[in-house]
Amino acid sequence: MTAVDLFSGCGGLSLGFQQAGVDILAAFDNWDIALDIYRENFNHPAIQQDLSNEVTSIKLIRKFAPDMIIGGAPCQDFSIAGKRNLNGDRANLTYNFTNIICDIKPRWFVMENVQRITKCPILTQISEKFISHGYGLSRVILDASLCHVPQSRSRFFLIGELGGEQNSLVDLFKVSLANKPMTVRDYLGERLKLQYYYRHPRSYARRGIFSIDEPSPTIRGVNRPIPTNYKLHSGDPQDIDIATVRPLTTIERSYIQTFPESFKFFGTKTNLEQMIGNSVPVNLASFVATTILKYIKKEIDLYNLKDFDNPALENFGNMAAHYQAMGSQLF
Repeated sequence: MTAVDLFSGCGGLSLGFQQAGVDILAAFDNWDIALDIYRENFNHPAIQQDLSNEVTSIKLIRKFAPDMIIGGAPCQDFSIAGKRNLNGDRANLTYNFTNIICDIKPRWFVMENVQRITKCPILTQISEKFISHGYGLSRVILDASLCHVPQSRSRFFLIGELGGEQNSLVDLFKVSLANKPMTVRDYLGERLKLQYYYRHPRSYARRGIFSIDEPSPTIRGVNRPIPTNYKLHSGDPQDIDIATVRPLTTIERSYIQTFPESFKFFGTKTNLEQMIGNSVPVNLASFVATTILKYIKKEIDLYNLKDFDNPALENFGNMAAHYQAMGSQLF
């Protein structure tokens, strides 16, 4: 299975899909600083491209002939962490992503975004367009802490299969989730050498101190020191010495996003915090890719067992035959 990553950033989605066994052919983004880091960590092309220029983008992407296109258009216009402009310029990038998919028509696509997009008219609009172009869609909201990530981070995924049925993957995603959330200690053990850490709240009506024995709150694109006059919130641990509490470092935050220690980051703190906070957690991306590949394998198995005289199974034919023909390229 081959894929191209759009709006790749520094590569969280790419790395997760690659770890699951997907062959990433190329990545596209318009932020040169993120692409510099991407190129340092991957061997395939990372191309600087304004994806709102659909004509040029389609020509470039089509050359790679990917089985799958993955990506998450910048989502600040949908996000409570960013602007609340549901019809803003960044929302338009979601339309660009949709138009590129519908023109190239890969066998699969995966679109990642914040959960808030489910409240926006744009989701209905792009879903209708995908369906009109022959895609069966599965919508899932995933809590990263149930997908091998030590972080409470809900993300929306729209998964499309050309010629597929509607909602075909939803049940498989549900049964693949972990039984309990992953804590920071579960994932990192004692590597942080602390019990409590500070994460700047959106307002002082919220807690700011967290334990490694719970999932981290969502890693955002900002990281501030604990104020000298910080007063314990009722939700904070009460038996701690504030003087010993610190925020996580930039690299520690990349670990919470499940980037491996071997992943090379460089640049200014501000840029790194932004690109790490905007990334899809690597293990969440891997979970999504692995679940899709499980589904495809199931389709192949059904095709191999198919009774060709049974009309009830005739719909398995075309799609599963395509995957079977790909053979070892998938597994």
